[in-house]
Formats: sequence, C-alpha cells, structure tokens
Amino acid sequence: MVEINQDQAYEAVELAKKSGKIKKGTNEVTKAAERGVAKLIVVAKDVSPAEVIMHLKPLCEEKKVPFVEVDSREELGAAAGLQVSTSAVAVIQEGKK
Repeated sequence: MVEINQDQAYEAVELAKKSGKIKKGTNEVTKAAERGVAKLIVVAKDVSPAEVIMHLKPLCEEKKVPFVEVDSREELGAAAGLQVSTSAVAVIQEGKK
C-alpha cells in the first residue's frame, strides 16, 4: 500500500471536495468504510475523546482502505470545505487536478 503523508492527505480531501465526492464526520466515514465505497480515510489525531475514532483504523485495515492520520481537526475541516472542524473525512470519489 502506498504511504500518504499529511500534506497529500489534505490535498486529496480538497481535490475530492471540489470535483469528487467526500463524506464528513465519524458516522458517515464509518458507513462509507463498511460499505466498501471509501477510497481514502483521513482522521485527525486531536479528537477528544479518542474512543470516537478508535474503530476506524482496524476497520480500514479489514476493508483494505488507505488510512491517514493528520494533526488537526481544524485543518481537516477546512480542507473539507467546512466552517467547523471535523474528526474524519472519507474520499468516495477522487477529484481532478
């Protein structure tokens, strides 16, 4: 599996937001992973309590979905085009450059 760094993860989310399709929030991301439609899952490390997102990494491993942790919920929310922070984003359909 290809390693994706934090900057590439933010860029992937921004591109998917503009011309692809994303799901935002832990519940939506969990559903996307379980249904096998997620192509990439990005989760913020600064989620509190951490139990909210703990299930996502093992789920991604089981479903063979690339999983990336980023530092900030604020930045992840901004990359997803939100006015608020978000704990997780799933890329459903890649965006075009």
